[in-house]
Amino acid sequence: MIIIKVDIIGGSLSGLSSAIILKQENKKIEVIVHEKHKKIGFNSDGRRCGEGYSLEEEWKHWKPIGGSIYSPINKVETIVDNKTYTLNRKPNTAFVLNRQAFITQLAKQADDLGVIIKTNDKIESIKELSSDYIVDASGCPSVVRRELGLKKGIVGITYQQSIENCSHFFHDTMQIYLTADSGYYWIFPRNPKKKEVNLGMGMVIRTHKNLKKQLEQFKEIYHISGTINYETGGLIPAGIQKPLIYKNIVFVGDSGVGTFPLTGEGIYRALLSGEIAARCIAHNNISEYPKIINDKFLKWDIAGKSMLRINNTFSKISEKAVFFYWKRYLDWWYSFN
Repeated sequence: MIIIKVDIIGGSLSGLSSAIILKQENKKIEVIVHEKHKKIGFNSDGRRCGEGYSLEEEWKHWKPIGGSIYSPINKVETIVDNKTYTLNRKPNTAFVLNRQAFITQLAKQADDLGVIIKTNDKIESIKELSSDYIVDASGCPSVVRRELGLKKGIVGITYQQSIENCSHFFHDTMQIYLTADSGYYWIFPRNPKKKEVNLGMGMVIRTHKNLKKQLEQFKEIYHISGTINYETGGLIPAGIQKPLIYKNIVFVGDSGVGTFPLTGEGIYRALLSGEIAARCIAHNNISEYPKIINDKFLKWDIAGKSMLRINNTFSKISEKAVFFYWKRYLDWWYSFN
């Protein structure tokens, strides 16, 4: 058997899921994870999202344990104008993560399997690497895509505050507020010991709006108070970022599959894309990677982007028209759930 070497740029969710599966498929594969930060997980990139995560059949094996979980979630509420839609979750199937600890959990699993993890190891150019395959898990914006001059897909933006002693803390409930301008707010219960929430706003279109100002206005409207202990934000890639492969390079996570365009969900897509890429590499068949990814995600991406376009069309009419559209859609969706 030919022993291959794989370099993975980025030690977060997609990079580590790739590393783990590569070793599980073939322990003789040499796998090196290059993490630019001094610590895996517990760094500024480790807390860049709302940290909401659900376990579904296809990726239920990527299960957070122990300190990787802050709040088990039993209920998800979606609020449109004056109407609330409630989705009840089965026990132990939805969580607000301690995402940094979850990344560390995966890193330990990778290390136990023999993956070489190099921290404080920022890759400036793919010319530094001489492996058989490169997995780009560097996030958004991708360092490899920039170097190669590859086109970017639709990119949105987020801003989030973590707030202690929050007046709007509900320990088992995630709330999502849909807006009339292709945006949404979220309130996710983070650390119950501190009555801490992740409160954020996302726009899944290019915008010049001041998201921090928008979020402060949202807090005033809903009388949300507390002490801000952490702020974060950044770009979110909406949907698949083509190409998914380039020569011997495979793009995963935010560098590849991006987030679900409608909601910005990305954790499950990161884990799954890393896993799929690893299996394709281990079987020396990376040409199958785009086909598998498209089979799993493309229809949802098309649906999400189509809804955003419709939303944008209605927004030119009135806010009332947008909310009417969202309610009709959610009435239909909840009739099946």
